[in-house]
Amino acid sequence: MDYISRNHSKYLLVCHLIFVCKYRKKLLIRYDKEIKQIFYDVAEENDFNIVETEVDKDHIHLPIEYNPNQSILQIVRLLKQISTYRIWRQNNNYLDLSKEFWKEQTFWSDGYFVCSIGNVSKEVIEKYIQEQG
Repeated sequence: MDYISRNHSKYLLVCHLIFVCKYRKKLLIRYDKEIKQIFYDVAEENDFNIVETEVDKDHIHLPIEYNPNQSILQIVRLLKQISTYRIWRQNNNYLDLSKEFWKEQTFWSDGYFVCSIGNVSKEVIEKYIQEQG
C-alpha cells in the first residue's frame, strides 16, 4: 500500500472491518459473490477502496483504504445499508431471503468490528519519533 497524495495532504488510512450476518445465518455461502460485487461497487461510488475481501460462512472481512474526510461510521453505514437494499432486489433473492428474515428486510447484524491498520509496526513508528530532532 502506498501513500496517497492530494493537494494539501499525504495519507494512508486503512482499517479492517468485519460484518456478521444477522442471527449468524450462513448466508454468505450462497451470496458471497453478489455481496463482494456490491461492496466493490459501493466503494467505487463513494471514493474509498476495498483492498480485498475474505468471506466465511457468516461474516466478511474488509480491509479498506479511505480518505481523511470520511468517517468509519459513514463507510459502515454505506456498505451495510446499500448492500442490504441491493441484495434483496437482485436475482429474485427476496424469495429466499424472506424465508430467512420473515419479519424485516435485513441482512447484517447491528454491530461491526473495526481496527485501524497500516503498513508499519508500532515499533517502527516509535523509533521514527525517537530519532526526530
